[in-house]
Formats: sequence, structure tokens, C-alpha cells
Amino acid sequence: MARALWRGTISFGMVTIPVKLFTATESQDVSFRQLHAADNSPIKLVRRCAADGTDLDPDEIVKGYEYAKDHYVLVDESDLEKLPIPSKHTIELTGFVASEEIDPVFYEKSYHVEPEELGRKPFTLLVKALEEKKLNAVGKIAIRTKERLCSLRPRNGSLMLETLFYADEIKPPDFEMPEVKISEAEMKVAYALIDLLHEPFDPAKYRDEYRDSLMTIIEAKLEGHEYVAPAEPAALAPAVDLMAALRASVEAAKKRKAESSVSPAPAVETPPPARARKKTPAGVS
Repeated sequence: MARALWRGTISFGMVTIPVKLFTATESQDVSFRQLHAADNSPIKLVRRCAADGTDLDPDEIVKGYEYAKDHYVLVDESDLEKLPIPSKHTIELTGFVASEEIDPVFYEKSYHVEPEELGRKPFTLLVKALEEKKLNAVGKIAIRTKERLCSLRPRNGSLMLETLFYADEIKPPDFEMPEVKISEAEMKVAYALIDLLHEPFDPAKYRDEYRDSLMTIIEAKLEGHEYVAPAEPAALAPAVDLMAALRASVEAAKKRKAESSVSPAPAVETPPPARARKKTPAGVS
């Protein structure tokens, strides 16, 4: 069973709900090791003292805040434990907002919230209240060495906690959009295209094609084959005639929709490895 990342309580007025948090996402990226090109030996990252060149063990390293050039204030774990931050152990719900009022740019990381046995009834009450009112709860939580703003939202009869960036952590764009005029006719065709492509969101229908292709290359190399890449589709040039491009897009979408209604799309499966060709020894035809 997964280990809880955080244990504490949700404070809802005078009601306290003991809970624990579990990470809700994990990266599936293909990872690489850095190797020495001469002999394929793994490279070891070393923590080295800049003053005397000594390689350091983890227990020889401390945290320091640089308040001036090469001048530091040392901070250790006991100092962090002394911080008078209630959110280290309690998520106090300080407000309730409509979910659409939280711009997605503020979302940082997601966690599953599980109630402890004694907290199941007040936890269920909070979930049902948020579902009925269609609201998210807002509070703060301290995880490791940072206090984060957070949002609690109902999902599938339970709660998800999303950590949020603070307002001063959101970078404004460094460009300005010029005013562009759009005709009613262009808007009408754009609406038609959007309506044709409108569908319920099904995350299972999307795959990480970059990762699939990368694994195909790796598998071909393991088998001693040369990977033969399929031809890439030609890049679309920017539309010169916007209305013509919109109308062509609508017709293409109608055609795809008609074809899919005749024969249902097959279930998404892991694509088979791309065709690989064995290397031919020099001089052999």
C-alpha cells in the first residue's frame, strides 16, 4: 500500500476531519542515464566543496540562505519544525469558491484525500455539501519546506486536493495582443467547426505518441535492428485565406464524423513496434 505523504486534519468551522494525502499523479516519461561516451560507464554526480575540492557525503551538507554575497544564515530541520505554521498539521478551510473561478494556471499538483476511520462521517458530509453547492474549498497546507495555497474539490465521492501557486508566482505574459477584427461570417463557421468536434473528454483515448515512438526505437536497438522512421506528414502552412481554411476544416470534420458513425472506432491499444530492418553487413547485397 502506498505511504501517505501527509497526515493531519481538515478544519471545517468547529469540525475537524483527520485525513491523509497520497500523490495522485506519476510521470511515465522514459528516463535516460548519462554515460561516458568512451566506455558507456554511468556518470556519477558528485557533491563537492567549492573551497577545498572535497567530495561530501549527504550528512556533511547543511542548508543556508545567502543574505549577501558568500554570506549565509544556516537553517536546519529543527528550525523548520519550530515554524509557527498551523498548516503543517491542519488544513483550515477559509473560503468556498466556484471551481470555474480558479484559473487553471494556478493548479500545481494533485493529491487524493483519504479520511481516517474517525473522520469518515464529517468527511462524507463535506464531500456531499461541496457536490450539492458545486463549490471548491480553499485553504493552506504545509508540505515539506513550503506552505502552499490549496483547493479541495469533490471527485467520485471523495476529495481531491490541488496545491495552487500564489498570485506572485504567476508570470504575466511579456507581450501584448494587438486588436484583430473577426467578421460574423468567420465566427459562424468557427462555431460550426467547434460544434462538430465537441465531445465529452475521455483521457483514455489519448496516448503519449512521443513515448511510444521512443520505446520503439529503444526496442529496435536492443534487437540489433535499424529503426526505419515513417514519413512525417507535411507541416501545415499558415492559412492565407482564413474563411477557406475554416470551411475546409468543417468539411473534413463532417467526413470523419460520418465515417466514424458507419464503423465504430476500435478500442485504443498499444501500437505494435514500428517496422525495423536488420543492418546489412558491408559488401553484402
